[in-house]
Amino acid sequence: MTPQFVYFDVDDTLLDHQQAERKALADVRTRYAAVFGAHSVDELQATYHSINAPLWRKYAAGEIGKQTVQQRRFEGLLDAAGAPHADATLVARYYMQRYAAHWAFIPGARDTFEAVAEEHPVGLMTNGFAEVQEKKLDRFPVLRDTSEAVVICEDVGALKPDPDVFDHATEAAGVPYEDVLYVGDSYCSDVQGAQPVGWQVAWYVRTGTNGQSTGDRVFPFSDWETLRERLV
Repeated sequence: MTPQFVYFDVDDTLLDHQQAERKALADVRTRYAAVFGAHSVDELQATYHSINAPLWRKYAAGEIGKQTVQQRRFEGLLDAAGAPHADATLVARYYMQRYAAHWAFIPGARDTFEAVAEEHPVGLMTNGFAEVQEKKLDRFPVLRDTSEAVVICEDVGALKPDPDVFDHATEAAGVPYEDVLYVGDSYCSDVQGAQPVGWQVAWYVRTGTNGQSTGDRVFPFSDWETLRERLV
């Protein structure tokens, strides 16, 4: 694994999206206890995922817009809680405020990112909503300031695993496809997106690969120090 350029995913790779999401939903549960108080945070998060995931797939396929995703996921959450007539817009707005309040690096990720950047050109490639990802980069300027390329897929007009966004990112990196390494957590978006175009992949797996197959250009890791030792 001797890349000439290293791209990092943002959510659940460098920044702990799942934890921020969970804490934000816990805040929503507290704020709207009359609606969600009978449900545990685990139940609330599981329900939210079951609603949000298919909406994201439709968004990625260009079938719906992001405003529809943002609205419908909370309409669905309120409906599942038995309060379909509550104001989903207010709940969604409060969730986003609390979600932003809980952004933080995954332990070890920042140190490894900065160490790798001292040895290799680095960049970012992320699927999240553009305005939200821009705010994350503003909150953690080391990410933008250290990166030689920042690819927010929504701005490109294609989301991972669409090969078009990998083509765009390769051109931005200025190196051959086979010399790019992508560090990401998603098997579908990151591993299955990067492999067909010839990128190497460092697959961040917190809880194991769950039997999902990888090729010889994929390096699974669960500890950031392991990746740091491999690249630095």
